[in-house]
Amino acid sequence: MNNDLSRIDKLSKYLKFSLGTLIVIGVIMVYSASYMYAKEKFGNSGYFFIKQTMFVLFSLGIAFVVSKTKYKFWLKFALHVNYAACFLLTLTFVPGLKTVVKGANRWLRIGGFTLQPGEFVKYTIVLVSIVFFEKFQEFDRNKKINYLVCMGLPFILLILQPDFGTFSICFFAMSFVCFLSSFPRKYFYSAFITGIVVGGAVLISAPYRVKRLLAFLNPWENAQGSGFQIIQSWIGFANGGFFGTGPGNSIEKLFYLPEAHNDFIFSVIGEEFGFVGVMALVLLFLSVIFFGFSLAMKVKLRDGSLLMAAVIFVVGIQSALNMGVVLGLLPTKGLNLPFISYGGSSLMSNLFGIGLFFAVLRSYRSKDSSSSFNTSTNSKSPTTSSFQNLRNQA
Repeated sequence: MNNDLSRIDKLSKYLKFSLGTLIVIGVIMVYSASYMYAKEKFGNSGYFFIKQTMFVLFSLGIAFVVSKTKYKFWLKFALHVNYAACFLLTLTFVPGLKTVVKGANRWLRIGGFTLQPGEFVKYTIVLVSIVFFEKFQEFDRNKKINYLVCMGLPFILLILQPDFGTFSICFFAMSFVCFLSSFPRKYFYSAFITGIVVGGAVLISAPYRVKRLLAFLNPWENAQGSGFQIIQSWIGFANGGFFGTGPGNSIEKLFYLPEAHNDFIFSVIGEEFGFVGVMALVLLFLSVIFFGFSLAMKVKLRDGSLLMAAVIFVVGIQSALNMGVVLGLLPTKGLNLPFISYGGSSLMSNLFGIGLFFAVLRSYRSKDSSSSFNTSTNSKSPTTSSFQNLRNQA
């Protein structure tokens, strides 16, 4: 037990270092990517830098507070938390509160602040999914229906906004939780295939999404329109070469590359720090994924281990999708780069998830094993069990 705790302490320190490094890089790069735009629009080159710093401090406070709570509290009230997130999603359709950007109702304006509720849904859907799939065989019909409605409502609202990027992350996060849970496999595979088919139908149902898909396949066909961002992103990486143009020397951020401090900040990093900087950032994200999953496999709390793995999966899949979009490997989805891109909602939601991650660790260290839904004598984490099953099948 002492050896396990010692190993957990080391992995936890490595994870915190990787996350802290990403956050610091994010603040620096937000300033680098936005100072000219901020000077032109607001008359203050540090406008976005100051706001991002405030977002970081506030979000770290959220992570600290959540990490001190009992994670079983969030699972117990998962339905309520998810319904609250859905309520905020609903408000994005209310005139006077909604903020429409490029035809999408994804933001709320409250006072002088904007909030993107979809960022929080990624984690509330994880909480609900863990409870539903782990206790599926214990629930009666009414409870199953209640949870299914709660899980399905965010997807409907995200389609209506529309926000297919967050829709995709929620779907894959739910599928990931389902795969690692004790949910019957015969139901999992049929539900997953059905979800893929429905998701594909949703993808091609809107003309703007089809246009984005075609732009991804051949951006040069409409170089001044739908393919403009991808082409400018490629130019940024090409300018960067192997070692980059140097900190602050990006040309693409000078009003050529839209959303340079947000969705396409990875391109600015590629231009200023080159292939070396890109690989360093990728390795940092991979270290977060490696240390996060390693810790999840060490924790002997079935629902807690599943929650930890799901949080890291959400961070990992969004990072991969953003990098894929910026590199022109995937269609544009309006997703930012976690901990790096500008935005308070993204920082708050992702650090809320990290807070949940460390809440499980704290619970395990205090030997609060009674918080697990699984009261059997099997102490293996779901991640460990699933990996062993895959090896046996092979």
